Amino acid sequence: MGERSVAAVGALTALFLGLPVVALVARAILDGSLATSVTSRVVLDALALSLVTTAVSLVLSVVFGLPLAFVLARRSFRGKGWVEAIVDLPIVLPPSVAGLALLIVFGRRGLFGDAFEVLGIAIPFTTIAVILAQTFVSAPFFIRSARTGIASVDRDLEDAARVDGASERQLLRLITVPLASTALAAGLVMTWARSLGEFGATIMFAGNVEGRTRTLPLVVYGEFQAGHLDSSVAAAAILVLAAFAVLLAVRVLHWGRVLDARGIG
Repeated sequence: MGERSVAAVGALTALFLGLPVVALVARAILDGSLATSVTSRVVLDALALSLVTTAVSLVLSVVFGLPLAFVLARRSFRGKGWVEAIVDLPIVLPPSVAGLALLIVFGRRGLFGDAFEVLGIAIPFTTIAVILAQTFVSAPFFIRSARTGIASVDRDLEDAARVDGASERQLLRLITVPLASTALAAGLVMTWARSLGEFGATIMFAGNVEGRTRTLPLVVYGEFQAGHLDSSVAAAAILVLAAFAVLLAVRVLHWGRVLDARGIG
């Protein structure tokens, strides 16, 4: 296959991947549905809920994911490969399977169902369920990125700081986290984006209750099912633009790391 043929196939592939997304956003902008829908109560409520739940799930991913990432990056122990596989599993699981798995654990008839019922706690089909679903599917992205960033930190720098009397907390705050900051930031961005776009696990575990569990991806589905194509397209366009912004941020972080490594800037 010649260079022209390769270029033609590459162009067709790029067109196939990009055209549907561009067409969707263009339609939302040109027919005015984007401008109209961003002021509608349905879209605004879903957007507000999405921003709140993704913020909480992001905090949970960092609070619980960073220690695990540190252990995976710095420690060797029996069964480490299994732990890494478990961490990566939600990335490859079909979202509907993830939602069903959460329901099996936290549902009324689930693993902890009786205990929750005694305590008067109901998780499925609540905003808490949305947060748990988002955290379940998105936390692995932060853990993977943080693990890579922490593993790349030069241990000799930390050892030298220890010799100078630095505590472990000071090492983490002044050396490890700053040196791994680019990977951590990229992980945060990708984790938030995955939470924002979460649909399958959410609808299985949290349902589609307006004002309580209906996030922006569920508006896309619900409005389409109701025959409101313009609203569905507008909500989808918002998600596309958010995803584009995330990818742009990741690119900026990547090039910032490259320039730092070359001593430029």
